[in-house]
Amino acid sequence: MILRKMATAATALALVSAPVAAIAAEGDQRAAAPAGKTSEMGGGSPILAVLAAVLIGVGIYIAVDGDDDDPISV
Repeated sequence: MILRKMATAATALALVSAPVAAIAAEGDQRAAAPAGKTSEMGGGSPILAVLAAVLIGVGIYIAVDGDDDDPISV
């Protein structure tokens, strides 16, 4: 019973310490490379923000609408 608990504890310690040891051994070998050119997808347009605001407003209006529809069945 004690041997099983010790084996479980040793396995858990190995699983936890392996990534930490790998990061510590890596050190400063991996540095970020400078970007050659910027992304063309960034930026955005105020028109898109206004369109999104209008669509959200229309969605809220439709969701809160009175639901005054008469039932089809009698």
